[in-house]
Amino acid sequence: MRQPLIAGNWKMNGSRTDNTVLLDGIKAGIGDVKAAEVAVCVPYVYLADVQLQLEGTSIAWGAQNLSKEEKGAFTGEISAAMLLDFGCKYVIVGHSERRSLYGEDAPLVAEKFEVARQAGLKPILCVGESLEEREQGITEQVVARQIDAVIQHAGVTALADGVIAYEPVWAIGTGKTATPEQAQEVHAFIRGQIVKHDAAVAEGLRIQYGGSMNAANAAELLAKPDIDGGLIGGASLKAEDFLTICQAAG
Repeated sequence: MRQPLIAGNWKMNGSRTDNTVLLDGIKAGIGDVKAAEVAVCVPYVYLADVQLQLEGTSIAWGAQNLSKEEKGAFTGEISAAMLLDFGCKYVIVGHSERRSLYGEDAPLVAEKFEVARQAGLKPILCVGESLEEREQGITEQVVARQIDAVIQHAGVTALADGVIAYEPVWAIGTGKTATPEQAQEVHAFIRGQIVKHDAAVAEGLRIQYGGSMNAANAAELLAKPDIDGGLIGGASLKAEDFLTICQAAG
């Protein structure tokens, strides 16, 4: 059985005061979460605070990006070793906003995935199609290309050390959500692509849904056989909503 993973992606939100209140709320209700693993991926500048607040709890934490470089003259970048210094377990790589707004292509994302994995972090690899690509009927080609880049760079067994998050770009921050059937179809396709290389890796791989999952739709999405959790954006900024999603996983 794959343990569901519910991971909050705070994006560029939060303040030290707000974060304390949010995490206190999540900690207060985490005892009611019976099945899911829970994590929060926060802006770099809050990692020290989050580490202090979450150490000793069942809640993991991580970052939203990292550099493919180990160290050196890369002003403004953050390395895997730096994230480990602050107790990170997870790091998001290839989020659609990184791909579309900052030009991170599939080969670069694959490099970041492997750098994170080699360092001992668990990368959450985001894949997904734009509205235009969905309307063109090329969702599967787009998603396959994004996953194949990692397989070609690191080998299929590398995926066993990470997580995949399917995020239809057209459903992020728009209020639109793929229907449970649409989401399941792509999740099943992703698992099927990996089965072609290694059935055991495919069976054990957690595939999250990352397109505007919220307290109202989480249970229906998470009931699908190939949806193994959620990468949660806006709803992760409200303790009650986030905990409702966590409780729905399992």
